[in-house]
Amino acid sequence: MYEIRIEEKAHKNLLKIPNPYRRKINQIINNLSINPRPRGCKKLKSTEYYRIRFSNYRIIYQIKDKELIILIIEIGQRKDIYRILK
Repeated sequence: MYEIRIEEKAHKNLLKIPNPYRRKINQIINNLSINPRPRGCKKLKSTEYYRIRFSNYRIIYQIKDKELIILIIEIGQRKDIYRILK
């Protein structure tokens, strides 16, 4: 199993998301510890990050296979998330 680590900014953004969505996003993040590359995830071009979509929200994360760590980089709405990564 992978260890899940959430960066502080991603955690703050998660707390701003309305509860029914936040609950599902938490569930998706927890499932990453078992399967870090679930169906529907996508590797972002020219980065080491992956993306999972849920409704209008995106979870951007990095997989560190050697250390068995999933690092959640950013969580946010589709319209804002990719600008943050640039």
